[in-house]
Amino acid sequence: MSIDRIAVVGAGTMGNGIAHVAAQSGKDVRLLDVSAAVLESAVATITKNLDRQVKKEIIDEAAKEATLGRIHVDTDLARGVAETDLVVEAVPERAELKDEVFHMLDEAAPAGAILASNTSSISITQIGAYTRRPDRVIGMHFMNPVPVMKLVEVIRGLATSDETTAATLALVDELGKTPVEVNDFPGFVSNRVLMPMINEAVTALMEGVAEPVAIDTVMKLGMNHPMGPLALADLIGLDTCLNILEVLHRELGDDRYRPSPLLRKYVAAGWLGRKSGRGFHRYE
Repeated sequence: MSIDRIAVVGAGTMGNGIAHVAAQSGKDVRLLDVSAAVLESAVATITKNLDRQVKKEIIDEAAKEATLGRIHVDTDLARGVAETDLVVEAVPERAELKDEVFHMLDEAAPAGAILASNTSSISITQIGAYTRRPDRVIGMHFMNPVPVMKLVEVIRGLATSDETTAATLALVDELGKTPVEVNDFPGFVSNRVLMPMINEAVTALMEGVAEPVAIDTVMKLGMNHPMGPLALADLIGLDTCLNILEVLHRELGDDRYRPSPLLRKYVAAGWLGRKSGRGFHRYE
């Protein structure tokens, strides 16, 4: 199955990154969001990231312009997915929202189109059950920042077909990423391992074990992590971390996934990390 036309639903941090990578790989991309302002900001972000690649001589100016020329934005979801081979959903990590989006995608996308979710924790089997084509529903969990990070977790639901899985793995290769197939289980591999570490770092901060810079420095210099867990949480978004931990706690029933009270407090305060200017660290 050839995948040449891709729609990305949700133009936030992950969505614009997926659109960037797909267009740079020669795919025709429809970037969709309910907000025209978010779409405008997404194109500006993609342009800025392409400019950075030009400056680093990763691509030239012609490749940058060609990439931008392959990205078409739209606020009309039905129109945007009407002639696509694959749709990637990249909306916030809330099950009820994904339910609503996949109902709409199932109605509007061509019968043969693959419906993929960039979910970082929610069951692909559950998402597939929202549709009449669970055999064509799969997880494509990209890492942030998408243009830089090489990994894509490919998650197969109970009903996902061999054909859908093979086509998705091949697409990830085409995008210049490394696909890793994992089973459909809460948090998959990445967040099942990562989120307890972040949560424990937040709890250490809450209990006064050390300040944020000290916690991050210990993990960077002592454990050879490229980024400390609190800085990483700020990059991911504290609201996203909280949503993932709540899914893990609910679905696995294990208190080691119970979100730290301090994480809940920061999210309630609107301290969401880089995107809000403040999380465990401050950002200009």
